[in-house]
Amino acid sequence: MANFEEDWNQLDLSHLQDRGSKKWVAMMLPEHVKMLREYGVEIKKEPRPDLDEFDYELIEEQIALAMKRNVEVKTKRWKDGEFIYNRGTIQWIDLRRRTIELEDPFRSFELPIDEIVDVTILE
Repeated sequence: MANFEEDWNQLDLSHLQDRGSKKWVAMMLPEHVKMLREYGVEIKKEPRPDLDEFDYELIEEQIALAMKRNVEVKTKRWKDGEFIYNRGTIQWIDLRRRTIELEDPFRSFELPIDEIVDVTILE
């Protein structure tokens, strides 16, 4: 019995590699694999935050204050189930097209106002 325990403790399993989920995919139809991949992408999506009137007023005040002071802001946007963060200074707001132009040290770009869920002033 002692020899078995010694042999078991000395057994090196580091060279064994499991194929993981690959071994199960071979037994599945391509349609099922596609559906599982789509489901995996879908469950990773974040729900859009529910903003109330107070939240929209706070965002508006932060934007106005940042433009007045000409300081850098960090915006948090929600688009297609994920949050996107941008940093820069607000150059102008186009209410007709509902966009904000944000400029960072490398480029300037437009952000849709409807996607913005948070604005933070960085000082």
